[in-house]
Amino acid sequence: MKKILSLTLVILLAMVIIPTIAHSSKKEKRSVVLLETNAGNIRIALSDLTPIHRDNFLTLASKGYYDGILFHRVIKDFMIQAGDPESKDAPQGKKLGEGGPGYDLPAEIVFPYLYHVRGMVAAARESDDVNPTFRSSGSQFYIVWGKKMRPGSLQKAISYLRERGIELDRFMINDYQMLGGTPHLDGAYTIFGEVIEGLDIVKYIQAQPTDTCDRPIEDVVIKHATIEHISEDARVKFNNISF
Repeated sequence: MKKILSLTLVILLAMVIIPTIAHSSKKEKRSVVLLETNAGNIRIALSDLTPIHRDNFLTLASKGYYDGILFHRVIKDFMIQAGDPESKDAPQGKKLGEGGPGYDLPAEIVFPYLYHVRGMVAAARESDDVNPTFRSSGSQFYIVWGKKMRPGSLQKAISYLRERGIELDRFMINDYQMLGGTPHLDGAYTIFGEVIEGLDIVKYIQAQPTDTCDRPIEDVVIKHATIEHISEDARVKFNNISF
């Protein structure tokens, strides 16, 4: 009888302890920024593999730089883009996409560790012909959507990347097929984070009707960017930020 009671006690303890361990393992250790938009909230975790971009995004968020900025460029089944300070209160028809903080950032491309699967956050930049070293915009970023890749489209992307000396492994290929993304951008843009909550909001935004400049007909606004957590790697620089 004692053995049965002991076994029962072990099982009950396991039922309590195991979920606690599982929950604690999910606690986000990366820096996290919450984007509150008029379409809903998007929570982004920033990668410690790209410290220059991580620290820059945290700095801008802490200063309120993104508050009031639009998702000024939206392309269905591709991506949504924000970060142009000139988009604040911009009237319809105004050309957007050229604004920034007055500086750019060196590329921190860490492929194959970060690649353009759906939900990744990357820095926008000028085109290759004027920017051969792939330097990033100081503030503009995009969130990847991208269709789930069919075999034909995926093979074209693989061939294109191979010409540039970039190979997708079987795990990446599976992600692009099952989740979606934009593999043709791999190795050419700095990915510095990923959406950990709010992909449904990204899905909603990327499907909005747009004008001829890809600006949504109904403005999608980042009302406020809040730093919710700072990683240990970033904390030394940002220990004076309250969040």
